[in-house]
Amino acid sequence: MSPTGCPVSASAAAFNPFEEAYAIDPAKVLKWSRDREPVFYSPEINYWVVTRYEDIKAVFRDNILYSPAVVLEPMTPPSDEAREVLASYDYAMNRTLVNEDEPAHMERRRVLMKSFELDELAHHEPMVRKLTKEYVDRLVDKGQADLVDEMLWGIPLTVALHFLGVPEEDMETLRQYSIDHTINTWGRPSPEEQVKVADGVGKFWQFAGQVLEKMRQDPSGNGWMEYAIRKQKELPDVVTDSYLHSMMMAGIVAAHETTANAAANMFRLLLDTPDVWEQLCENPALIPNAVEECLRFTGSISGWRRITTDATEIDGVEIPKGARLLIVSHSGNHDERHFEDPDEFDIFRQNSSEHLSFGYGSHQCLGKNLARMEMRIFLEEFTRRLPHMRLKPGAKYSYLPNTSFRGPDHLWVQWDPAKNPERSDPTALTSRADFPMGAPSLQDTTRQLTVAGVRREADGVIGLVLEDPSGRSLPKWSPGAHVELQIDQFKRKYSLCGGRANPAQWDIAVLREEAGRGGSKLIHDTLKPGMSVQVRGPKNHFRLDETCDRFVLIAGGIGITPILTMADRLKELGKDYELHYAGRTRDTMAFLDRLEQDHGERLHLYAKSAGLRMELPALIAGLVPEAAIYACGPDRLLAELQELTGDHPGGLHFEHFAPVDLALDPAKEHAFDVVLSDSDLSVHVPADKTVLQALRAVGFDVTSDCEEGICGSCEVAVLDGEIDHRDKVLTKAERDKGDRVLVCCSRACGKKLTLAL
Repeated sequence: MSPTGCPVSASAAAFNPFEEAYAIDPAKVLKWSRDREPVFYSPEINYWVVTRYEDIKAVFRDNILYSPAVVLEPMTPPSDEAREVLASYDYAMNRTLVNEDEPAHMERRRVLMKSFELDELAHHEPMVRKLTKEYVDRLVDKGQADLVDEMLWGIPLTVALHFLGVPEEDMETLRQYSIDHTINTWGRPSPEEQVKVADGVGKFWQFAGQVLEKMRQDPSGNGWMEYAIRKQKELPDVVTDSYLHSMMMAGIVAAHETTANAAANMFRLLLDTPDVWEQLCENPALIPNAVEECLRFTGSISGWRRITTDATEIDGVEIPKGARLLIVSHSGNHDERHFEDPDEFDIFRQNSSEHLSFGYGSHQCLGKNLARMEMRIFLEEFTRRLPHMRLKPGAKYSYLPNTSFRGPDHLWVQWDPAKNPERSDPTALTSRADFPMGAPSLQDTTRQLTVAGVRREADGVIGLVLEDPSGRSLPKWSPGAHVELQIDQFKRKYSLCGGRANPAQWDIAVLREEAGRGGSKLIHDTLKPGMSVQVRGPKNHFRLDETCDRFVLIAGGIGITPILTMADRLKELGKDYELHYAGRTRDTMAFLDRLEQDHGERLHLYAKSAGLRMELPALIAGLVPEAAIYACGPDRLLAELQELTGDHPGGLHFEHFAPVDLALDPAKEHAFDVVLSDSDLSVHVPADKTVLQALRAVGFDVTSDCEEGICGSCEVAVLDGEIDHRDKVLTKAERDKGDRVLVCCSRACGKKLTLAL
């Protein structure tokens, strides 16, 4: 039984995060949980385990109800002997940024976060590049190396010490200290191991204190700890002595261990997928998003911990006050409810940076952009200097058993030095890519596809068949998904509308719009079989909820494209559905033959030229309450549906395909402030900038896709303030509630909006 008296399932009872399988791949171990039991009690560790993306994000967001106080609490209570060893070193690890409650946490975070701003972090880039080159210089002619031992621990540790302002000491000793700290806090050491580990942790504590005292003599340097010492003189009640000592020790671990493990995971994954490695070698512009996808797919953070300050409920499961939570971010990063085909490694994935490897909210990792920088530079150096590097055959991989951190202990690689590019091309040592600090720009993350076929689907509608020029399989997608096609200066989004069984092809349909902005006409007039196009995606903001039992699908004109794939899927599932499709004439209505053949009596057609009209009031009035409505089409169709379905229990799900005019006229707009409640920050939004642009300017990561007010990916919860809605996503009822905003286009009516960010 769980602490609430509910039976514990066999799968939950068998869960053990200290076993090898969890250390290697937590997401795979917990797939059963994401599918069937997303929140469960584990008697093995006396923790409630949370495994789905949205639930994990919600826990991260609320750091009052879900306190971080237990983050550094040992998973395995220390023995009396271990306690005595720690006491002999006067060990007194207390609160740090990761385990401190509010309001103290944000008060200290605001004081100490300047060193993590993008401009400040950029100062470290030359040093990271120099170090990386020096380490690769040592390896390049050897033909084989253990990347972990010979580079991936050394550089992040050196960078961490440089960032903190700590003199470089015995690197191997500090590495062992970090391992001892990890085992002590997140592992399950035996009684004998506890004593040994406690001795290492105690020595680590003493070392941190000694370095801190040296710094106090002259805190004029550029390191973060020296900055913190200077701040202590200004704010002694905020930056206390005990806090500085704890932060010194925690900072050495946090600033390098996660990056070292993440880099090792990244190289193992990329070298295990040679075709992806080759793409990066050919096109370094793909590196930033490849790093994000590696962090999502195989990040170094398995899970994090919280404790409830009151009784609550997560995904329908009652959680008592004082319950300890293990929130497995690695599992959330593989949640198919948020990521299309999550177990597919796709460096072109458009929402890779939405991963939870850096956490979320006010406790999101301060050093995330330093880690990104290091991993990008590592990858750039190796792809240009050792593009022929491969994993050493037969190598064994071991991982340190613990609940929260993962990375291989060793990573053996090999190559033929005679094939090193720099031996024949000296420019291999001088060429370099420049990656802006912060989250990657998705505009640089495009895949080049070939037009394999062009066919007529209806009057004014052509279908395009797209393939990878190298014959690679394309990512799987779910009904409602779209891709973005870039032709010259035009970028247009089109729903995927072909069959999903062929992994080598994507199908889209393009309506020629004579009164449009020119993109569709260019596609119709110029694209021919054999030509190349740039494509982003797939991404899905119009996802079909397959748990419903009854569906009504409504399409107008070219809006049939996502609706068609939904009908195909519902037929495959054996669901009860009906499909209503309206157009001007039968000749202009795409996919009629396929629809009539595959969906027969479930299909209802309304051709205006034949005097047939889709009578929406009668259609909606005749629906059973539980019917879920999915619609795509012209604005007038969707507007009428919104009016008619305001009280419909099954809900209306819809997608626009006409963008919002986002041009801002500063003479007609006004400036305002957005307060970020989860992060306790305030950002000014000028009259000539969107909220999204203003947030990005200060290094705040915000998910977005279309940036035209039609996809909904940049939706943010609003806690206070009146909204000037300008999107085409929210229903009238949703706008009237005033609790959400699309930050790519909508603004504040007054002087302030408070957002749940």
